Amino acid sequence: QVQLVESGGGLVRAGGSLRLSCAASERTDSNYNMGWFRQAPGKDREFVAAVKWSGGSTDYADSVKGRFTISRDNAKNTVYLQMNSLKPEDTAVYYCAAGKSYTRFRLLYDYWGQGTQVTVSS
Repeated sequence: QVQLVESGGGLVRAGGSLRLSCAASERTDSNYNMGWFRQAPGKDREFVAAVKWSGGSTDYADSVKGRFTISRDNAKNTVYLQMNSLKPEDTAVYYCAAGKSYTRFRLLYDYWGQGTQVTVSS
């Protein structure tokens, strides 16, 4: 069982930046593709970004493309989400996930972290 722990959330003004980290309890490089999702109050959990196990392919939701960057350091069993030019509508709890599929579909991810709050003030 893979355990995931997110960190790096916080309060930032619009236009600012944050970097989220997701540390895995075991090696994920050859087995798991990684994703970031977010959930705002009263809304469904939505896809943000995904990175293939090798790190060679990435995918982004249209709403964050060009502002967010997902990356992974397999030597550290850690995935990152660099978030720039943040907007108030980016406010949500951000979750990382691990799964055998490289996908935007949250139901295909097997393991989830507990989430980290990101709040962007206007």
